[in-house]
Amino acid sequence: MFRNKRTPEEPGAAQGKKKRSWLKIQVESERYQPPRSGAILLQVLVGLFFFVFVARFWYLQIHRGAEFSEQAQNNRLRMERIFAPRGRILDDTNKVLADNRTAFGLALVPEDCHDVPATLAQISEWTNLPLDQVWDKYRSDRIKVKPFEPLLMITDMDFELVARVESELINWPGLEIVVRTKRSYPEKDLFAHVLGYVAEVNEREMQADPDLAMGDLVGKQGLELELEKRLRGRKGEYEVEVDAHSRMLGKRLTKEPQSGEEVNLSLDRDLQEAAWEALQGEAGCVVVMEPDTGKLRALVTSPAYDNNIFAAGISQRDWDALRTSKRYPLQNRVIQSVYPPGSVWKLVMAAMFLENGVNPNEGVYCPGQVKLGNQIFRCWRRGGHGSQNMQSALINSCDVYFYIMAERLGIDKIEDFAKACGFGRPTGIDLPHEKAGLVPSREWKRKRFKKLWVRGETYNVSIGQGYTLVTPVQMAVYVSSLLNGGKLLKPQLLDNTAVDVVGTVPASLKTLDFVVEAMRKTAAGGTARVVGRKDADMGGKTGTAQVVKLRFSSGDRRVKTAEMEYAQRDHAWIATWGRKNGKTYVVVVMVEHGGGGSSVAGPVAKKVYEHLFGPDEGAPRARPATETPQPQPRRPAVTPLAPTPRDARPNPEGTPRARNVVPLETRPAPTRPGQAPRYKIIIP
Repeated sequence: MFRNKRTPEEPGAAQGKKKRSWLKIQVESERYQPPRSGAILLQVLVGLFFFVFVARFWYLQIHRGAEFSEQAQNNRLRMERIFAPRGRILDDTNKVLADNRTAFGLALVPEDCHDVPATLAQISEWTNLPLDQVWDKYRSDRIKVKPFEPLLMITDMDFELVARVESELINWPGLEIVVRTKRSYPEKDLFAHVLGYVAEVNEREMQADPDLAMGDLVGKQGLELELEKRLRGRKGEYEVEVDAHSRMLGKRLTKEPQSGEEVNLSLDRDLQEAAWEALQGEAGCVVVMEPDTGKLRALVTSPAYDNNIFAAGISQRDWDALRTSKRYPLQNRVIQSVYPPGSVWKLVMAAMFLENGVNPNEGVYCPGQVKLGNQIFRCWRRGGHGSQNMQSALINSCDVYFYIMAERLGIDKIEDFAKACGFGRPTGIDLPHEKAGLVPSREWKRKRFKKLWVRGETYNVSIGQGYTLVTPVQMAVYVSSLLNGGKLLKPQLLDNTAVDVVGTVPASLKTLDFVVEAMRKTAAGGTARVVGRKDADMGGKTGTAQVVKLRFSSGDRRVKTAEMEYAQRDHAWIATWGRKNGKTYVVVVMVEHGGGGSSVAGPVAKKVYEHLFGPDEGAPRARPATETPQPQPRRPAVTPLAPTPRDARPNPEGTPRARNVVPLETRPAPTRPGQAPRYKIIIP
């Protein structure tokens, strides 16, 4: 058998075959050309990437480079504000009325706080404040500050709590103790309505003033509000360098703080206290003014409030007590309350009569009443005054004389003259929320009541009743004009202020002298004799402003003040002037629901003059103890308010609300039932 055998290839032949295959692949590779579209795409991608990179680089480094650089700097450097102390307020003898004290607060930096809920709970535990209240404070204020800026949670802590918090701050990152100045009012309620108070700035105020920031204290009432720009000062700044963990590495002062301007008032602190004590707790006010300069020497409103409770952060309980008190201590009665002026208005009417041709010697018979249709207009004296001319009518305050003369001239002339004398418009005093009062007219009644003016209303206006309303400071400005030649001066509260004449009374010097002489004789032996002195030149005019229609008991007897409810009693007025040793003062006193002007307001004015001029050197000496004293007329009863010192203020009920109450801005701070917080964090 024959086998089919394969002859193996020789090694040389195999190698030759591989060599030829490699040469063939090499030749084919050299002839291969890649597609051109791929190269173009690659170039486009590279170019696009380069363009995006350059554009982004330009956007970050050039377009927003300054912004990002500032942000990076802020991560390393932080600006810390230095609160500037407010300027002090002093009286005319440099006695401090508004000062500053050091206060310690607790602030939270949200960016550095790792656990906000736990931190707020710890604040609540430290301060004994409800946790809900702390959370409300945090939520409402965190949007008003930057994350790396301190958010003030507690405004005022005592030193014991500061020491405790300081020892535990290492365990609570984001919390820090801040040192600030707080306003202090050493005289408390004595100057409360004049000075006002400061509190934390609100969002509306920050929008109106770009210099304000969260946590700043600004004036809310009184001179603190009116002189805000002068008293505020300018804040300083620290530049603080921190590491990635917010630890301070260095601190540098970049801007020094500047304290506010120090202001001297024209008020006399001792005279203010004397007038306050003379009121003996009654609801009312006292104005003491220099007629030649317009400077106010005393401006007292009673009752008042302690403005320190607002500066420290008022609690809801304290705010409710002030807001709901029927004595209305928040009301500045000198400028914000308007009253019928009563018979002191006859000083205006007498000047108007003379300037409109009324003969001062012309007599009018006063039988005690005037009948007009079915109405009877009575004189304050039941039996009448008999025959009266202008001077005797002023001295005796005869109502019938003014009824007759006012009807002769008409309401239009009364309106024009009264408005020219400064009534019916603000005086311009440097205090907020001053009221203008009201001088009624035909046009005013038609717009207000859609009715025509009637003759009986002219009778009422002639004696300061009816619709006529004035403020005590307006009356002080008018009485001053009688003494200075007819110049209506702006009442000045600041010392070293130039005289500011805002108007002129449309009356001759002869007319003014006539009214002044009538006031002199009224103080010597008329209804204002309570202020008369032997050692000084004095003048005055009393007024009793009716609150309700005259009430009569059985027969024709008028109900006495002691028999009336407090809210129905008359307001007591007295407008006076005094001159001694070259010094002249105008003193106006108004006591709400006090009764008679001579019996209630008069003694207050007398005590003020005793402080200004000293005891009456010409007054008769006191009787020896062996002599039997003569019975003295009894003062009409007033509301049962016991005289108290300023630091123990009464809060009885029963005082009616004064007109035009201006509410103070506040934000209540709720507390947990049965728990009174030690610290307040929400300030009105």
